[in-house]
Amino acid sequence: MKVNSRILITVLATLAEEIALVVFVLLGLPMLGVEIPLGGLIAIMSGIAVYGVISYRLGSRALMKKPRAGLCEMVGLKGEVVETLAPDGVVKIGSEFWSARTGGPAIHKGEVVTVIERSGLQLVVKDADNSDDGGGEHLEP
Repeated sequence: MKVNSRILITVLATLAEEIALVVFVLLGLPMLGVEIPLGGLIAIMSGIAVYGVISYRLGSRALMKKPRAGLCEMVGLKGEVVETLAPDGVVKIGSEFWSARTGGPAIHKGEVVTVIERSGLQLVVKDADNSDDGGGEHLEP
């Protein structure tokens, strides 16, 4: 029901916009000395309608996508070290870069790590090879 009402509102708003543009082109522009032939008006309105449909479909898809894992859901995910952790550095999880630190020995660039907790906006990680559980999932981009 919610999606149907959103589609109806979008269609009505688009129609109102198209009507306003037609009125402006047919009444407003001739007052300014600009004449657009009927074929031109049809082409302009068709282009605007196609643009509206495409932007609505792309926008709807973006709004319907499930959000990626946020900071709260990071524990257990695996990532790759981008900047050596000694003890602070940067890791890449999926397509995002995160500030991270390790409580153990330095972890070098290119190694795989597992997030074990978070501290504010910084992730605490450990070497995935030394991981006891081995059950973390890797977040794909």
